[in-house]
Amino acid sequence: MFTCMLKMMIALLALPAMMQPAAAQDLPSDLVAARILPGWQTPDGTRMVALRLRLHEGWKTYWRSPGDAGIPPEFNWSGSSNLAGVRLHWPRPEVFHTNGLESIGYHRELVLPIELVPADPSRPVSLHAEVDLGVCRDVCVPATIEVAADLTGRGAHDAMIEAALADQPRRGTAHSVSCSIAPIKDGLRVTARMILPPQGKDEVVVIEAGDDDIWSSPAEVSRQGDTLIATSELVASDGRPFALDRSAMRLTVLGAGRAAEVLGCPAA
Repeated sequence: MFTCMLKMMIALLALPAMMQPAAAQDLPSDLVAARILPGWQTPDGTRMVALRLRLHEGWKTYWRSPGDAGIPPEFNWSGSSNLAGVRLHWPRPEVFHTNGLESIGYHRELVLPIELVPADPSRPVSLHAEVDLGVCRDVCVPATIEVAADLTGRGAHDAMIEAALADQPRRGTAHSVSCSIAPIKDGLRVTARMILPPQGKDEVVVIEAGDDDIWSSPAEVSRQGDTLIATSELVASDGRPFALDRSAMRLTVLGAGRAAEVLGCPAA
């Protein structure tokens, strides 16, 4: 049996150029609807489910790396039982431009496939997740969503989950990837070079360190034929020096209707 509880905490976040005063009564009552799609058991013994978010018209929520003015989602799985691990399979996001700021996320609906690793594959998984996320239009509202599901049996394939899995950024598209790294005052500057066919007009590159405590700046992007060059600055959230694990880095190139992803970035 599936349950869904939505607890909206009405407040304004200090995001530059996006905040306008708003009263709670100005917000639609159906701002976010959430549920778990129960999915199916994979041949590897994991369980492929999905979190489905339906947003009120005109509102959006954010990708794992939200850009200039977004709010990254945070997940708490501690209320679950028989759960040893979780893998999120993010579908291709959109790039939004608002008041001169660039953010990355989803409008109207998000189906986020979630691969659950049970501690004991022979037993059901009782899933309970608390998700903190931002929901934005001309104001941003922080929301805490709780979803729960008892996942028994083998389940059945779901067309919405399969479509979201198929819409992930494509891997293996880049023929050559390298990164040069230079120290800056408060972190590291990474310049990535990829031999990659154009992904469409106005390509956006996101360079992630593979560590949620390391922030990355919006990348400066240029092209020399099929070579895409992107430079981003990485800074630890506590301002301290850090070691960069090249194998954990993730480079995502977002274009018009297309996206590519590279895992790992060896030295130039």
